[in-house]
Amino acid sequence: MATTILNGRELAQTLLKEQTEKVAELVRKKGRPPGLAVVLVGEDPASRTYVGSKRDSCRKAGIYAPDINLPVDTPQSVIEEKIDQLNRDPRVDGILVQLPLPKQIVKDEILYRIDPGKDVDGFHPVNVGRLVIGMKTLAPCTPTGIITLLDRYGLSIAGKHAVVVGRSLIVGKPMALLLLARDATVTICHSRTHDLQGETRRADILVAAIGRAHAITKDHVKPGVVVIDVGMNRNAEGKLVGDVDFQGVFPLSSAITPVPGGVGPMTIATLLENTIRAFCLHEGLPHP
Repeated sequence: MATTILNGRELAQTLLKEQTEKVAELVRKKGRPPGLAVVLVGEDPASRTYVGSKRDSCRKAGIYAPDINLPVDTPQSVIEEKIDQLNRDPRVDGILVQLPLPKQIVKDEILYRIDPGKDVDGFHPVNVGRLVIGMKTLAPCTPTGIITLLDRYGLSIAGKHAVVVGRSLIVGKPMALLLLARDATVTICHSRTHDLQGETRRADILVAAIGRAHAITKDHVKPGVVVIDVGMNRNAEGKLVGDVDFQGVFPLSSAITPVPGGVGPMTIATLLENTIRAFCLHEGLPHP
């Protein structure tokens, strides 16, 4: 059985070209580009890398992306004031606060202060509620990117049994809702699931979002499964690996994402798309 590598890095480059064209057309129509403010608090090396990648992708697409970097000891009130300013700024269509935040900051109070119409991460309770009841909304970037990846590779979702391993608000829960909205039959597994192997072996589409290196092995899958690996872990040698044992699962799968180069690039591509979507909402335009 030939296995398809779901190359998110390659697809993200294709999407970036499409988004660049969309942004240029929006500028012609409205006289300004979409704007995304990524707020970085502190000097965490991983966060700085992620933020730099997001801002760089925005600028390549022509999206306005101001640098907003705050010291690690910035008090809660100052961050809240900055969010309020960005909520009022007509140049900014999307706001993203890079996580994790320093320990003195109450994360939810910051995230929930963002205008739901600018919440390109899709974490605000208003957007979560819209997702649950099936309304169009700004949905979390990683699961939305996974849906795009499946669609662009022509992999059908309707009628398939999808198993999501992980129940976080960032990936697991919204992933299940997006799959359900596309008419999949969805099972959510987690740390308390009895007989995890039995559940995952029933999957036509398996999404692994556990946060533990190589937690999914060949014993967890059936032949022909589509495997989406959301994991980003470091092994004992410091190498970046996923939640799936790629070498063991690859021969059994019909399609699989690599780590790195699979889901990660799709997350950033979706962040840009959500920013464009938010711009169109604010300007009264259909999403191109």
